[in-house]
Amino acid sequence: MRILFLAGGSPATVFALVPLACAARNAGHQVLMAATADMSGVITSAGLPAAPVTTRTMRDFMLADRDGTELTLPTDPGERMHFGGRGFGRLAAACMPVLRDLGRDWRPDAVVGGTLAFGAALLAAELKIPYVRHAWDMGEPAAMDRGAADELAPELAALGRRTLPGPDLWIDICPPAVADPDAPAGQTMRFVPCGPQQPLERWMYTRGERRRVCVTAGSRVSKDYEFDHLDALVSQVAGPDVEVVAAAPEDVAAALRERHPGLRAGWLPLDTVLHTCDLLVHSGGGQSALTALQAAVPQLVVPTMPKVLAPNQRLAAYGAARVLPAQTAGPEAVAAACRDMLATPSYTERARTLATELAALPGPSEILPAVEALTRT
Repeated sequence: MRILFLAGGSPATVFALVPLACAARNAGHQVLMAATADMSGVITSAGLPAAPVTTRTMRDFMLADRDGTELTLPTDPGERMHFGGRGFGRLAAACMPVLRDLGRDWRPDAVVGGTLAFGAALLAAELKIPYVRHAWDMGEPAAMDRGAADELAPELAALGRRTLPGPDLWIDICPPAVADPDAPAGQTMRFVPCGPQQPLERWMYTRGERRRVCVTAGSRVSKDYEFDHLDALVSQVAGPDVEVVAAAPEDVAAALRERHPGLRAGWLPLDTVLHTCDLLVHSGGGQSALTALQAAVPQLVVPTMPKVLAPNQRLAAYGAARVLPAQTAGPEAVAAACRDMLATPSYTERARTLATELAALPGPSEILPAVEALTRT
């Protein structure tokens, strides 16, 4: 059986699909993972073959229309989510010529696409093969689907459709206790942290004398994108009784270390480091949140994008996190929230409950038969 996996334009979109892709490969199936060209190294670092589908980046599709007209990011949260969906729609449209060639040459038996990898739905519909939609994180707003459908109206019309093709199987990776109540019915799979590794240093798997807080702005942060936000978080959290570690791409980490002498910063193996932490402070990314849940670590979320608000509010309602709106997240507010969470055991207790629920879910190899069954029907 041949399974084509389609990620997006950021490392997190690759990391989410790697566990099932590896399970399929280990079961004897042939696997390819397609994504933007700048994600090829992320895919191959996981030991999987990478098929680049466009040389443009995700930001290119968010900041310009199909004809190259520069776009302005809306300030209204609802409009921004629809705008984001249209960006992912433009990515899908641009990838279709290469995906069609790949489909003709390699002839997959099924396509597994990440949540917003809409090219997977279009390709599966054209090839008349099963389509599996695989969650990237704790959930994406429905407004993004609507935005993508509006953007992809010409491609849908060519298929004789007005709406996006629905999946033959939906795979969720969010613990049911904090899942989106409006998520479609399907299979819930245990989240498995995945990311580039590095030789471990002793501090990465041992606890220090002080409480340890990990700060991150996700895998897409750069010196031109959200660096100031991450730098501010490091400054706000640091204190004499708290050890701060920062997870960031190496070029960003180098700049942080220059600004904060002695700071431990880099592309950290979070699946190891978070088990030594007492709190994660981050901007709301789903992979960061789920990795913290797997390690039973409570979270302080300072969201920078409207689409991450709802999933993290569910975490907060459960008692395993606190959401601090960016507009009120001044240095004193962030520092006070960190102190309060570190002093309140219930946050850790609730995080441990979620970790237990997550661990009990079926793993990728147990979900794979549901994908295999689609090709037999």
